[in-house]
Amino acid sequence: MNKKELYKEIFAVFSKLGFFAFGGPAAHVAMMEDEIVTKRQWLSKERFIEMFGFTSLIPGPNSTEMAILMGYHRGGVGGLLIAGASFILPAVFIVLIFAYIYVNYGTIPMVASLFDGVKPVILAVVLQALIRLSKTILKSWQVIVLFVGVFALSMAGISEIPLILSAAALMFVFKQIQSGKLFVIEPMSAFVVFLVFLKIGSVLYGSGYVLLSFLETEFVLRYGAITAQQLLDAVAVGQFTPGPVFTTATFIGFLIAGWSGALAATIGIFLPSFLLVGFVFPLFDKLRNNQRLATLLDGVNAASIALMAAVTFKLGIATLVSWQAGLIFLISAVLLVKYKINSTYLIIGGALLGLLI
Repeated sequence: MNKKELYKEIFAVFSKLGFFAFGGPAAHVAMMEDEIVTKRQWLSKERFIEMFGFTSLIPGPNSTEMAILMGYHRGGVGGLLIAGASFILPAVFIVLIFAYIYVNYGTIPMVASLFDGVKPVILAVVLQALIRLSKTILKSWQVIVLFVGVFALSMAGISEIPLILSAAALMFVFKQIQSGKLFVIEPMSAFVVFLVFLKIGSVLYGSGYVLLSFLETEFVLRYGAITAQQLLDAVAVGQFTPGPVFTTATFIGFLIAGWSGALAATIGIFLPSFLLVGFVFPLFDKLRNNQRLATLLDGVNAASIALMAAVTFKLGIATLVSWQAGLIFLISAVLLVKYKINSTYLIIGGALLGLLI
C-alpha cells in the first residue's frame, strides 16, 4: 500500500470515529480497538494495550492521544497528523455550531430549557465515572490518604497543578519508606485563551472530567471570563457531541473571544498531545518498564480522582437547584450505575425532559 492509500485509510477510520465516537474516553478506546485491532488488524491486542498504558503516562486526553498514536504507528508523522485531525475536527465543528447557537439564542426559553434538562444528566455521568474509577484506583491506604488530602485541599481552593505534583511526590515517598491569587481580566484575548489552554493541555492527567476542575479555576475563578453557569453549559455540549470531551475548550474559547478564541482554545488544548506522542513515544519501551515512574503515576491517579470528586461536589451544588433537576439526576444516576445505559441516550432524554418541563 502506497503512502497516499495509507493516508486515505487512516483518514477514513478516524473521521468515522470522530463523527460517531459517543460515550466518553473509555467508549472511544473500545471503538478504536474494534476498528483497528479486530477489523483491520493493524497491530496486536497486546501492543494496543501497551500503547494505551503509554497514554496514561503523559498528560492530555487519553482517547485523543490513542488516535494520534494509532496514526503514528500506521503512517508515521503524516499518519499522526491525519489521525489526530480527523478524530478531533468533526467534534470541533459540531461544538462550534452549538456555541454559535448558544451565544446568539441561549436566552430563548426553549434553548435554555434544553440545557436545564441536560445538566443533571451530566452530573450523573461525572458521578458514574468517579465511582467506576475510584474502584480501580483506591485500593491501598496510601492512595486513599492522598485522595482525602487532595479533595480537602481542592475544596479549600488550592489549584490543581501543585496538588497533582505533590501527590506524585508523596506516593514516591510512601513507596520508598515501605521498601494562586485571584484576579479578573476583561476581556481575555484569543492569545491569552491559547496560553491558558496550552498550559492545561500540557499538565492535565486523568480523564476528560478532571478538565472541569481546571476550567473552573482558570476561567471562572481566576479570570472571571465565564460564569459557573456557562461552564456547565460548555460541559453539557462537550458531552452531548461525539469525539473528545476536550472540545469543551472550543466552546469556551468561542464564548470568550468568538471564532478566533475557539481556534486558539482548540489548538492550545490539543497541541501538547501531538507533541508528546511524537517526541516521547519512541522512548515508550524504556518508560513503561520504569518502576519509579509507575509509582509516581499512582500518586497522579489518586490526585486526579480527588479533583474529580471535588468538582462533582461543586457541580452538584450549582445544578441541583430544583426538585425537577434532582429527579432527573437520580433517575440518570440509577440508569447509569445500575443498568449501564449509554450516557448519550440519557443526555438526549434529559434535553427532551428539559423542554417538556
